[in-house]
Amino acid sequence: MKQLLIVILLSSAIFGCKVSEKDTSKISKKSYYFPPKTTYNYIKIDSLKLFYRESGDRKNPTIVLLHGYPSSSHSYRNLISMLSTQYHVIAPDNLGSGYSDHLDPKTTKHTFDLLVSYTQKLINQLKVDDYVMYMQDFGAPIGYRMMANNPKRIKALIVQNANAYLEGLTPKRIDFFRTAQTDTSKEKHDFLYSLTGKDAIINKQYLFDIDTDKTNTQSPDAWTHDLAFLSSKKDREIQVQLFQDYNTNLIRYPKWQKMLKENQPKTLIVWGKKDLKFNFKGANAYLKDLPNAELHLLDAGHFAAEEKTQEIAKLILTFLDQHNIK
Repeated sequence: MKQLLIVILLSSAIFGCKVSEKDTSKISKKSYYFPPKTTYNYIKIDSLKLFYRESGDRKNPTIVLLHGYPSSSHSYRNLISMLSTQYHVIAPDNLGSGYSDHLDPKTTKHTFDLLVSYTQKLINQLKVDDYVMYMQDFGAPIGYRMMANNPKRIKALIVQNANAYLEGLTPKRIDFFRTAQTDTSKEKHDFLYSLTGKDAIINKQYLFDIDTDKTNTQSPDAWTHDLAFLSSKKDREIQVQLFQDYNTNLIRYPKWQKMLKENQPKTLIVWGKKDLKFNFKGANAYLKDLPNAELHLLDAGHFAAEEKTQEIAKLILTFLDQHNIK
């Protein structure tokens, strides 16, 4: 009886080990489907702290995600996980946005040139020589300035509601940007300042081009996060100064168009066609200079990456794979 008990115990141990090994094998095979961990990092540049999210194997090609207004790298929190299964992903917060340092606008004039200088230094300090560049909204004037400095560093462009053509702006919108620069009256300043308030961020940015019965396509986490970084007068004045500088981008549009035409970067355009601020004519306009670009008009608004994350991720991964960027 004692011997039988020993045999049973030994058999259980042996079979138990085999089951354990088999289960471990299954887990290791399936772990491929789990996204890498995203890390949350600060880097010091010229005595200032810039924040960035990073995920994926650094041996893989890098995708840099450039965010728009009034957001930060938080807007890519879901997209990062989907892309980093195959790519190294970096998503920085602009200087004056998100977790990056917010300088006093009384002593520092915030311009797109200033934002570019720090974003470019961040990428350089991370030793990223070339990369795929994803741009949305404010990300376009930052991205195109960086591209103008060294077009050869850009392996491909992903354009998501990122304007570089006047066709993408209504006459009223063009006038808004031009007068934001030229009209220095208190009334104009106060109007621009009002656009950084809670009601404007929620209803004139995020929900402006969303069907009222489909608001659940936008997570309230998005604007709640943004508003946390627009809670002080200083934070809001930073964005006012960027509104006042935005016309410098319209002036550069012909230069950027010429750059695109001459360099012919591999380009994927994924555009929320319901966007009323940067309308879909701006997406179609790219094809004048980039006839080989791949264009997809999505059933989404300005923040298409919030609404159609999975669809955009699939389009990006397929596009980059087809162009052997892997």
